[in-house]
Amino acid sequence: MTDSSAHYGFATRAIHAGQDPDPTTGSVIPPIHATSTYAQDGVGGLRGGYEYSRTGNPTRAALQECLASLEGGRHARAFASGMGATDAALRSMLRPGDHILIPNDAYGGTFRLIDKVLGHWGIEHTPVELSDVDAVRAAVRPNTKVIWIETPTNPLLNIADIAGLSQIAHSAGALLVVDNTFASPYLQSPLGLGADVVMHSTTKYIGGHSDVVGGALITNDDELDAQFGFLQNGAGAVASPFDSWLTLRGIKTLELRMEKHSDNAELVVQALLKHPKVKTVLYPGLPEHPGHELAAKQMRRFGGMISFTVQGGEQAALDVCSRTKLFTLAESLGGVESLIEHPGKMTHASTEGSLLEVPSDLVRVSVGIEAGDDLVADLVAALD
Repeated sequence: MTDSSAHYGFATRAIHAGQDPDPTTGSVIPPIHATSTYAQDGVGGLRGGYEYSRTGNPTRAALQECLASLEGGRHARAFASGMGATDAALRSMLRPGDHILIPNDAYGGTFRLIDKVLGHWGIEHTPVELSDVDAVRAAVRPNTKVIWIETPTNPLLNIADIAGLSQIAHSAGALLVVDNTFASPYLQSPLGLGADVVMHSTTKYIGGHSDVVGGALITNDDELDAQFGFLQNGAGAVASPFDSWLTLRGIKTLELRMEKHSDNAELVVQALLKHPKVKTVLYPGLPEHPGHELAAKQMRRFGGMISFTVQGGEQAALDVCSRTKLFTLAESLGGVESLIEHPGKMTHASTEGSLLEVPSDLVRVSVGIEAGDDLVADLVAALD
C-alpha cells in the first residue's frame, strides 16, 4: 500500500500498510529479515538503501510504514522500547537550559528519565495538571520547548485537551508530544488534533500480546523525523527484526481487540461502582468523570484501563492485587490477558515522595479480552 491508502479504513491499513506480499517468494506475511548486514553491489551500491541493520532493516521499515499510516503521519521510527522512543524524542527536542511541562501524574518511567537523567544535563521540568488548560498556560516559561502529555494519563486516567494544549504550545514556540499508549491509534489520533509528535510504547496495545517490547515516534515534521532517525541510528535503540515482526502481527487485530477491551472495561466499571469496598472508580467513560465530555470528543471509545481506590488503605489495595486469579499481578498493560497492579509499589514507585506520588490505596487494572463476566466475578471475589 502507498500513501494513497489513507482512504482505507483502520482495520484495512492495520493489515496491509507496509505489508505487501514478499516480491521474491509471494509470501503473504512479510519475512523477518534476520540479518545484521547487507551485500553491496560495489562500494556504495546499496540494494534498496540497506547497509547495516541498526541503520535500516526491511522488517522494521514495514512496521514503521504501518505505524505512520495508523496515526495519520508521514514518518514513524520504531525503537527497542517505549523508553527508548521517549529518550530519543526528548534528546532531539531539548537542550541544556530548556524547560518541559509534564503531567502531574505522568508514567513513572517518563518521570524518572526526565527527573533523574535529563535533570543532570540542565533540563528543567514542571509537573502540571494537564486537564486544567489555564494551569498549563500559566506554567509555560520563556524557555519551555516541549509540553509532554498523556491522555488518558497513567495511572489516574485524567484527560488532556490535545487541540487546546497544541495551541498553547505553538503560541509559545514549543512542541506538543502526546503519549498515546493508553488510547492506541485506534481510539485516538493526536496528530489530527494538532500534536507534533505521537509516542507509543508498542509493548502495550499495539503489540497486544505481552510478548514483545518496543516503542515508536510518529510525526508529520520532516526535520523532527530526521532528528529521530539520527538518534535511532546513532544511539542504537532500534527495534529488532523479530520484535518488529511480532509487533506487526499484533497490529493486525488492534481494532478488534480495542473494541473488546472497551466492552469488558465497561462491564468491570459497573461492577466496581456497585461494590461497597470500592471508594472511587477512575474511568473516562463514566459521565461523572471530569474529562468525560472531552474524552468522548477526541476518542472513539474509552479503552481498557481502569483505576480504583479501595476502603482500608494501602494494605487493602495490596490484598486485592494478591487475590485475583484471572487478573495476573504484573506490571505493563494492553495485552489480551487481564493484569492488575499496585502503582505506588510497582510502575510508579519512582514517584514516591515527589509531586507525582500516586495514592497508596490505588489499584490499576488492564482489562483483557477474556469473557467479561469471568473478569467481573474475579474482581468481585478479590474485593469480597
